[in-house]
Amino acid sequence: MLLSGFLRSWQSVAFILVLLLSSLISVDACECCQASHFIVNQPGSSTSWKNGSPYPVSWTLGLQDGFDTFDIEITRLSRGGIYFVAKELPVTMSSLNVVLQDVPAGDDYFLICINSTAGVTYSVSSRFSVVDANATGSNPSPASAPTVTVSGVPNPLSHFAQTFGPSTNGVPHPGWSGIRNQVTAISVAVGAALIGGVMILY
Repeated sequence: MLLSGFLRSWQSVAFILVLLLSSLISVDACECCQASHFIVNQPGSSTSWKNGSPYPVSWTLGLQDGFDTFDIEITRLSRGGIYFVAKELPVTMSSLNVVLQDVPAGDDYFLICINSTAGVTYSVSSRFSVVDANATGSNPSPASAPTVTVSGVPNPLSHFAQTFGPSTNGVPHPGWSGIRNQVTAISVAVGAALIGGVMILY
C-alpha cells in the first residue's frame, strides 16, 4: 500500500513537471510568433505603380525577428522571373523608393522580403499593379529613403540593382534570442529523462 501510494505520488509529480515544461514551450513559441511579425505595408492591394515614377516601399519588422538584413525581390504571378531589387537592406531601414523602367504592365505583381542566400521568405506584399508610363493617375510622394531602379524584363543572370553593404545577410543574432528554442527543447528532453529515471528507480 505504502509503496503503491509512493509510486502514485511520484507519477503525479512527473505529470505536473511535464505540464510545466510544456507550458514553457507554448509561451516561448507564442512569443516567437509575436516577435516574428514582418509586414510589408506598401505596396498595398490597391497600389498601381507607373513606369518611370518612384514608389515608396515600406515595411514593419517585429521587435525580435532575429536577423540583421534582408533582400527585396519583385515577381509576377502569371509569368516566371524575378526582379532583383535590393540586397542586404539593414533592419534599421523602414522604407525604400523603387523606380520601374520599361517593366511590362500587369496586375499580378508581388514584392517579396527574403533572405535570398538561405532561401527564407520573411514577408510577401499584397498583389499590386504595374502600368505604362503614360497611364493616368497621380504619383505618390517618394519616401525619404534611397531609390533603386529596376528595368526591363526579369533576367535570372542579373544581379541586385543595389546592394546596401556587407552584413551577416539574415543570419540570426547570437545570444538568448537566437538559441532560446534550442535551450527550451534541450531542457524539456533532460527533464523528461530525469523524470523517467526517477520513476524507474522507485
